[in-house]
Amino acid sequence: MNRLRDIVVKAFPGGEQGADLLLWLAVTVPVFTANESPEVEQHPWLPLPWMKIAAVPLLALAVAVGRRRPVLAAAVPAALAMTVTPELYTDNFMIAQLLLAFLLGRRAAGMRPGLLLFTGVCLAGLAEVNLIPGVTLSNWLSLITTAVTTIMLPWLAGRYVRQHDDLVRTGWELAERLEREQDLIGERMRLVERSRIAGDMHDSLGHELSLVALRAAVLQMHPGMDESAHKAAAELRVSAAKATERLREIIGVLREDGEPAPVLPSGDTVAALVERAAAAGMTVRLDGELGPLPPMTDRAAYRVVQEALTNATKHAPGAAVTVRLSTDPTAGEAEVTVVNTAPPTRPLPGAGSGGYGLVSLDERVRLAGGTLRTRPADGGFAVTARLPLTPGAAATPPDSRGELALARRKVRRSVIDAIWMPVAAAAALMPLTSGYDLYIAHRSVLDAEVYTQLRLGQPLPSLEPRLPTHQANDDRRPTGTPADPQGADECRFYRITANSPTSAYRLCFTGGRLSHKDAVSTVRR
Repeated sequence: MNRLRDIVVKAFPGGEQGADLLLWLAVTVPVFTANESPEVEQHPWLPLPWMKIAAVPLLALAVAVGRRRPVLAAAVPAALAMTVTPELYTDNFMIAQLLLAFLLGRRAAGMRPGLLLFTGVCLAGLAEVNLIPGVTLSNWLSLITTAVTTIMLPWLAGRYVRQHDDLVRTGWELAERLEREQDLIGERMRLVERSRIAGDMHDSLGHELSLVALRAAVLQMHPGMDESAHKAAAELRVSAAKATERLREIIGVLREDGEPAPVLPSGDTVAALVERAAAAGMTVRLDGELGPLPPMTDRAAYRVVQEALTNATKHAPGAAVTVRLSTDPTAGEAEVTVVNTAPPTRPLPGAGSGGYGLVSLDERVRLAGGTLRTRPADGGFAVTARLPLTPGAAATPPDSRGELALARRKVRRSVIDAIWMPVAAAAALMPLTSGYDLYIAHRSVLDAEVYTQLRLGQPLPSLEPRLPTHQANDDRRPTGTPADPQGADECRFYRITANSPTSAYRLCFTGGRLSHKDAVSTVRR
């Protein structure tokens, strides 16, 4: 799915705009090319041709806001279909409903957006039953069935694709993390060895050279030595001092390649760091402050802000940055959040990073007993660290296998949701539909004795109290009945018995009076 999306985005000028144009064409063309079934009941006061014209700008609006408001985008074709027919099913808007519902599951995280749309459509259909004449409960049951097929199923499919992509992305991220960790392990071993050499040199050579210089000074000051001996002792003391200086230079060479000597004052604060960044031209704002913190926590908070500002400068030049500091004494935590907006320009070539900064920063926060979270945020990026207010043990390092297992569980859960939710909806809908059909079947039976007593020429108002409250086939003309008698204004069909779906009584009226009655077959020939 990611490859298909990348191909589509690259194939059209404008990137995402080109892909949105293709999507708009895909959902708009079927509006005018699909053949609407004549069996679908439509609202007579909202003809389909006018809705086709209105659908062009409305679907364009749905596609335009689909990336930011996927629920609104998926609701547009549903609203168009419900405006045309109370049963929601219409071939003209079917493709749009399927695609935008799929994209809703693909783009929106969590179960709430899809369930909200499905529930809203069902409630809107129920409102039509109570507000619009001619819309019955049977139409609402058909709407629910259609909503399960055209909204819930594609939405669940989109959720599955999203979870699958998250699983693949998590796998690649873990692989990249393992590579970085391997590099860091090798680099750490080199640093450990350098530190060991430096320590050995400092402990042995430094100590010995200090003793040599001390003895030379003693000899230089000894009164029993002649001038030449004093001069030799002075030269020895100078040589020891030079050796000590050379040792300091060698230890400096052992520092990591390209790493400058530490010049950061120990008492530097986050506020001072933000002020320096602002003075350098960065658009940065500081909200809140941190109280007294343990030394490890204080330096970790400083490093979080420092690294986040550095990354914002590299990867989002010109973006506005907000540094938020807060303390929660109840939870015993301090929170440091650095958020940058989407950059107005692309990063300069060569501004990339090997990813070591965030990895080392995560280690620094973990050693302080806190947790670090990095994530995209509204086109930009956010770094959040939660640090303890009291000294404590280091947090457990992230478990790569646990993260991958969690991503797999999410995918399995989405698959299970894609199975049980439609099954549960069908299980709830089937007895409801069956019960409603049974109710209508009994309420549409015309008693044989009443039928025999009906006389041609009787006015309809006098017959209304004796006729059933519902007609056969839920007040719609049975599909297999013969044509109406010539001159009849209206024909009604009533069941002979509750279990007689193949035949019905037909009562036809002309000028408001009963003009024809007979028993007809309802089986299509």
